[in-house]
Amino acid sequence: MQIAAQETILNDRNVLLLSPTGSGKTLAFLLPIFELLDEYVAGVQCLILVPSRELGIQIEQVWKKMGTNYKVNVCYGGHSIDIEIKNLSNPPTVLIGTPGRIADHLDRGTFKVDRIEILILDEFDKSLQLGFHEEMSFIISKLSKLNKRILVSATAGIEIPKYTRVVNPRVLDFIPTEEAKVNLSMKMVVSKEKDKIGSLFNLICSLQSESALIFCNHRDAAERISDALNEKGIYATYYHGGMDQDERERALIQFRNGSVSYLVTTDLAARGLDIPEMKHVIHYHLPSKEDEFTHRNGRTARMLASGTAYIIFHESEKKLDYIDYGMSVLKVVNATKLPKSPEFQTIYISGGKKNKLNKIDIVGFFSQKGKLEKGDLGLIEVKDFISFAAVKSKKVKELLSNIRDEKMKGKKFKIEVARKVIKKSEE
Repeated sequence: MQIAAQETILNDRNVLLLSPTGSGKTLAFLLPIFELLDEYVAGVQCLILVPSRELGIQIEQVWKKMGTNYKVNVCYGGHSIDIEIKNLSNPPTVLIGTPGRIADHLDRGTFKVDRIEILILDEFDKSLQLGFHEEMSFIISKLSKLNKRILVSATAGIEIPKYTRVVNPRVLDFIPTEEAKVNLSMKMVVSKEKDKIGSLFNLICSLQSESALIFCNHRDAAERISDALNEKGIYATYYHGGMDQDERERALIQFRNGSVSYLVTTDLAARGLDIPEMKHVIHYHLPSKEDEFTHRNGRTARMLASGTAYIIFHESEKKLDYIDYGMSVLKVVNATKLPKSPEFQTIYISGGKKNKLNKIDIVGFFSQKGKLEKGDLGLIEVKDFISFAAVKSKKVKELLSNIRDEKMKGKKFKIEVARKVIKKSEE
């Protein structure tokens, strides 16, 4: 897919790339874009529109890991507009953003569009579903110098709006047929109770302490289910579009680094997020549309890996046309043993890139002053003004004691166990 995309994007003006979640689409379009950029041109040359802030941040991170000399910035709602305006005063070569925020910047005139020749609409089907028609139409109408348009989607059969001016695109379709999805197992868990929390709890306890994504249809349900699991001794957190950016990032970081084992989420996490390959996807609720069901399941059984999707069903629920209710039924017994506690805890640090901190600084400080050994540190994520590090749970107390009065790079930072995301009413 990446090889085909490389060749096609370099040679065709209009491209539609269809490929499932987790298949490497981001690199598929970033690598040829890198070849198309002109190092002697100042200003934004490529604009990438995304439906969510998480996808934008993920693309930015991939671009930075590529190690190019071209500046990249990402703009999205919930991020400081003043910081974005300051960043855009020295314009990036690649600009990533959500339609609403990019339209806002165009209204303010914070960056020039006269050098933008490449437009990428990543997960454009999701942007359409979220109702960004007006913003995208406005943005595209301002881009008079475009000579390359690339649409990227994990869903086939989407009607391309006229305002994109994408006519007769070269289609690269890498979405597998049903017959090809041999690595995904589907299992039904029949709940005797209408409130399916008990069945979910028993299912989780049967997964041999392996992490899982738990999908539901509403934000309040995600919070309720997460709280109920925590009360039962399960290390879970929730994630949905109603949370502020800091809370969303914190929930994802704790899930990524293994200090939380179960993420209860809406369809927002079905795609576009940087989270590990999952062995287990659980549908607490089923989505109304088959496409969303497919995207949820795309979080497991990627490429050559195998995985299982579980549907928790109660007889009172309406049966959906796209589900084969004759699938094998998994009988889960009443749990007698909880999953193992997470191996890591997340440590919060009150400094980041803007404070001249990087991963090497944190590793050195925690190793030398904190007396941590090589295997005691897990994933480290450095943001603009804060950082997070995964530390073996059994070493956290000793670490915090050792560094209590120590300075990192000559400065005293606040370092503590990161708090878990809880309901606003409980704060």
